[in-house]
Amino acid sequence: MSRNAKINALLLFVVAALAVLPLVLGLGDHKEEPFTGADAEAETAITELEPDYEPWFSPLYEPPSGEIESALFSFQAALGAGVLAYYFGLHRGRRQGELRALARQDAATADAPVEAVTAEPADRA
Repeated sequence: MSRNAKINALLLFVVAALAVLPLVLGLGDHKEEPFTGADAEAETAITELEPDYEPWFSPLYEPPSGEIESALFSFQAALGAGVLAYYFGLHRGRRQGELRALARQDAATADAPVEAVTAEPADRA
């Protein structure tokens, strides 16, 4: 197993542990909704501190159920991950293409006679 494969396997194990451990350890069992988002937690904390607090803004769209809200959030996360993957893949591919082109150019100039490499083309003069 190569070094990169070991690192990837370790990272996969850590991610899986982060997803499973809260469920196995029962974190959040004392709450009515154990795994709510940060927005809901902040709203609860603000309401406890200041009962007559009025929000400045209201949501543009309120999904009819929590499942739809969760699906929209997942879709948003997947779309963002896709955009990032495309961006990094595009730039890596460009870099690899440039390196290959330079390698071909170096190989071509190594095989060519010295006069052909140093001479300027007639159209540039």
